[in-house]
Amino acid sequence: MYEQNPYAHQLKLLEERIAENRALLADPELGELAKTELAQLETEYQQLQAAAAQLDIEGDSSTDSSSVEIVNCVIEIRQGAGGDEAKIWGNDLLRMYMRYIEGTTLKVEMIDELVVKVKGRTQVESEVDGEKTTTLLTAYDLFRFESGVHRVQRVPETESQGRVHTSTASVAVIPEVKKTAIEIKDTELEWQFMRAGGAGGQNVNKVNSAARLTHLPTGITVSSRQERSQAQNREIALEMLRGQLWELQEEKRAAEMGEARSVIGRAQRAEKIRTYNYPQNRVTDHRINESWYSLETVMEGDLEEVLITVRSRLLQP
Repeated sequence: MYEQNPYAHQLKLLEERIAENRALLADPELGELAKTELAQLETEYQQLQAAAAQLDIEGDSSTDSSSVEIVNCVIEIRQGAGGDEAKIWGNDLLRMYMRYIEGTTLKVEMIDELVVKVKGRTQVESEVDGEKTTTLLTAYDLFRFESGVHRVQRVPETESQGRVHTSTASVAVIPEVKKTAIEIKDTELEWQFMRAGGAGGQNVNKVNSAARLTHLPTGITVSSRQERSQAQNREIALEMLRGQLWELQEEKRAAEMGEARSVIGRAQRAEKIRTYNYPQNRVTDHRINESWYSLETVMEGDLEEVLITVRSRLLQP
């Protein structure tokens, strides 16, 4: 039942810990401690079993594209209005995400300037009716609702008059989907290759290894320059394009079936979703009308409460 299930590894580890604690129940010194821990482990095991079983049921009962589990994703940040301050703000957002990822079991790799791939799964804690629960989420599940315009209100370092400026950056969270999920015809693609520039050695600077790909029917353009070889950058660009085309397909499918809420957070670059107000030390998510007065710690990567609260509220029926 669990061979292809993302909960399999956690279930196996729990089984081993349960067996170890059961063996200690008769120990005069460690028996009581083992009994207490055993109860907690068995509760956690039952919860994971139920989640694994539900995942198997959903997988067996669904055959359309929405049933494909998305694990990895690409986070792409583009500066908006605000000039140099907007560029600084884009880098600040990327740093915020990177600092958060460092404290999880997720893996991250650079693809381009302000573009990273986030891979794997991580456990997150949430509180429902006063009870804390632990959930295993994929990188895409965790970040998918970060897509949109992030606005900052603060006094830039270059501002001599102390005036508050407003700048923006757009975030796109692009799912990594299997090659078989989306058909891309070579005749629909336009490739450009150029020198990557920046760090990376002589090969990066002297060879046309960076790739820019345009999908002619939709006008979607993606690029990759981080890898040293043109072939690697071509593959990364195709992955990013595939993810964006999959999202368009999902939006069309959801619209036809009347499932408007199922596409919340996808490709919403024009939607202002969050404001970071430095004078008030406030982060506000406009989709759920919720504010957190801990902006400094959020920007240092203490982001989980924001991510989980937004996700749970937007997924409510």
